[in-house]
Amino acid sequence: MIGDIEFKNVGFKYPSREEVKILEQMSFSVKSGQTVALVGPSGCGKSTCIQLMQRFYDPLSGLINIDGLSIQDYNLNWLRSHIGVVNQEPILFATTIGENIKMGRDGVTQEEIEKAAKNANAHDFIMTLPDVKNLFSIK
Repeated sequence: MIGDIEFKNVGFKYPSREEVKILEQMSFSVKSGQTVALVGPSGCGKSTCIQLMQRFYDPLSGLINIDGLSIQDYNLNWLRSHIGVVNQEPILFATTIGENIKMGRDGVTQEEIEKAAKNANAHDFIMTLPDVKNLFSIK
């Protein structure tokens, strides 16, 4: 996988709000290794683009391709395991930090969880929290 992404004339409305167009003929491309920012007012479709790329929804029109292949041709679990997203408003589930870090990936070891925290520059901060022994635990 190289990672080139292309949105071609993508249209979308959320099923719960079909009267509101979120995206209409959205087109852009991103080359592997390129840094891109989606900028705009609340409700303009920035997060929707990411959700479509992760296949939480499918576009109503147009195509989303990765490396020239439709995202619908990729195995869903494989696709999601190769996409990393850092949202502006992070969501933490009511469990340990370790459980939150391993979310969405089965079979993660304690060592991998701590390595991920270090790679995210979060490990030192986590180690200052009370009851740190249980913060990284996996249920």
